Amino acid sequence: MQDNLPPKKDKVAINSEQLVSFQKKKIFTISIAHFFHDIYLAMFAPMLPLLMTQFGLSLSAAGMLDVARRIPSLATLIIGLIADKAPVKYFIILSPAVTAIAMTLIGVTSSYWLVFLLLFIAGLSSVCFHVPSPVLIKSFSGKETGKGMSYYMSFGAIAGMAGTFIITLLITTLGIEKSYLLMVFGLLTSIVLYIKLKDISDVHITKKHDNSINYRPISDFIPFFLILALIMFFRAGMSLALTLYLPIYLTENGISLWFAGVSLSILYLAGSIGMIVFGHISDKISKPKLLFLLTLTSVGAMWGLITFRTDKILIPLFLIILGVLLFASAPIILALVHNLHTKRP
Repeated sequence: MQDNLPPKKDKVAINSEQLVSFQKKKIFTISIAHFFHDIYLAMFAPMLPLLMTQFGLSLSAAGMLDVARRIPSLATLIIGLIADKAPVKYFIILSPAVTAIAMTLIGVTSSYWLVFLLLFIAGLSSVCFHVPSPVLIKSFSGKETGKGMSYYMSFGAIAGMAGTFIITLLITTLGIEKSYLLMVFGLLTSIVLYIKLKDISDVHITKKHDNSINYRPISDFIPFFLILALIMFFRAGMSLALTLYLPIYLTENGISLWFAGVSLSILYLAGSIGMIVFGHISDKISKPKLLFLLTLTSVGAMWGLITFRTDKILIPLFLIILGVLLFASAPIILALVHNLHTKRP
C-alpha cells in the first residue's frame, strides 16, 4: 500500500552554494517586492518641506526625523542573527504593508513626535526587509551575484523615482493630508507576496551547507568590513544629502517644489540605470577597483551640482551623472559582502 501513495512533497530549502544557475523569476519576485516596499520610503523627502512649514521646524529638527527612520539600523545585527535561524518569508511578506501604513499616515498627523514614531516604525520595517532579502538574491543568482544584486537594487532605485513622483503629484493636487490614500498598494503587495512565497515557507538560509567547502568565521572578515565601512561612511555623506535634502536645497535656491520633486526622480532613475550597467560589469572585472573609481568620480559630479544649483538645464545633467556614479556602488557592495564564504550570510 505504501508504494501506491503519491510521493511526499519535499520542503523547500535554500543552499546558496548548490544553486549555480541564474533564477530570473525568483530574483524578479524579490526585486519587485523591493520596489513596492521602497516606494514608500522615498515619499519622505518630498514631504519634508511641507512638514517643516507645518510644524515650524529648523533644518536640525527636520534632520532628526530622518534619524528616527535610521535608528532601527542599529538593530541590523540582531535581525541578521534571527534571519540566519528563522524562516525569512515573514520578514519579506509583512514589511511592505507595515512600511506603507507608517509612511502614508505621516500626512494626517498633527504632532512632530507622532511623525517621529511613524518614521521609527517604518525604519524598523525597512531593516526587517533589507537584511534577509539580499541573501535570497545571492542564493538565486548562482555565480552572477553582481547581476542579481543589480536587478534587486535597481528596482529599489526605480521605487525612489516612482515614490517621489507619486507623492509630489498627490501633495500638489490633493494636499499632504491625503497621503493615506496610497496605503492600499503596500497592503496589496503583502497579500501578493504571501501568495507567491507560501511555497517556500520552510526556507532557512543556514539550514544546509556543503561540507566540502571550508567556511571561514566572521572574525576573519573584520579587516574587510572596516575598509568597507570607511567607503560607505564617506559615500553616505553625498547619498543622504541628495536623497533627503535635495528638495529643500533646490526650493531654497528659488526652484519650485514640483521641479525639486522631479529632480529627485531623475536622480533615482539614473541610479537604477547605473546599478544595472555596473552590476553586470562588476561580474567581469575587479569589484574593489570599480568601487573605488565610482566613489572618486562621484565627488566631481557633486561639485558640479553645487556650483550650478540654480541652472535648470545643468541640474538634471549633474543629477543623472551623480545618480549613475553614486547608486551604482550599492549592488557592488552587496555582491562583495555576499560572496564571502561564511555560514552566517
